[in-house]
Amino acid sequence: MGCKVNVIFYSTYGHVYRLAEAVAEGARGVDGAEVRLLRVAETLPTEVLEKMGAVEAQKAFAHVPLAEANHLADADATIFGCPTQFGSAPAQMRAFLDNTVRLWGSGALVGKVASAFTSTASQHGGQETTLLTLSTFFYHHGMVIVGVPYTVPELTDVTEMMGGSPYGAATIVGAQGERLPSAKELAIARAQGDHVARIAAKLARD
Repeated sequence: MGCKVNVIFYSTYGHVYRLAEAVAEGARGVDGAEVRLLRVAETLPTEVLEKMGAVEAQKAFAHVPLAEANHLADADATIFGCPTQFGSAPAQMRAFLDNTVRLWGSGALVGKVASAFTSTASQHGGQETTLLTLSTFFYHHGMVIVGVPYTVPELTDVTEMMGGSPYGAATIVGAQGERLPSAKELAIARAQGDHVARIAAKLARD
């Protein structure tokens, strides 16, 4: 029996989008996994995005369908991705999660698998706090939280500066967003997608 996996992301400049693609690629490698890549709607007005230099960057993933709350209910697992802002998830992702109150009321997400990934500007910019903050949402919905196991060798690789932890994949983008996800960061993201899909498939069989 297969499983349905959502990869739902919000990205300002495309770094998280690249991680999301890698996460989805990893999940698709699991036999029977049906993977859906979705994006969270932008809430900032165009004039603000233009001043931020984000309009052109967001065109790269404008083709990705928008996520809706009911997408969570018809999947076995959802992997959420967003950048870190002041050590937590940005308003766009929070607005999406706040819109799941009816799912909470009906218990629609109880027992479903949840996981998360993120980005930060700096090496110690709040990756783990963002992922742990997202986990409180998962707990309140009664979801099964899955991270990245230490059997993924990149988690203990100290030969270069990179993001990623047992809480989830991550990338360090630099103060000006000049750094793209590295090969090792993408490897962690793929491993996370694979791990989540395998666990979701096992639970779906039960």
